[in-house]
Amino acid sequence: MEETSYLDPSRLLSVDFEVFGLVQGVYFRKYTLEAASKIGVTGCVKNTRTGSIKGVIQGNKANVKLMQNWLYKEGSPECVIQGCQFQNEREIINLEHPQFSIEPSDW
Repeated sequence: MEETSYLDPSRLLSVDFEVFGLVQGVYFRKYTLEAASKIGVTGCVKNTRTGSIKGVIQGNKANVKLMQNWLYKEGSPECVIQGCQFQNEREIINLEHPQFSIEPSDW
């Protein structure tokens, strides 16, 4: 019997993200919620007091990668993304977020 790879697209992943640049005041969280719903991932997004956007993405590997690409390259129409960090990628057994949501800001 063959072992299932950590990178198996049927496995669930959780990844923390932070997006830097002109990402607050440009509806970034709203567009992130819409993109997450279309792509089929769960998690959350919020503003930080330092001007970045932070959150968590959870879902199957393929959809998480699509959402990471959206956060890194697309974002909201008026944003200027200067950088994006992904951390704490881990395999999960069950989704920890039942849907994608906008969380209250850090301040």
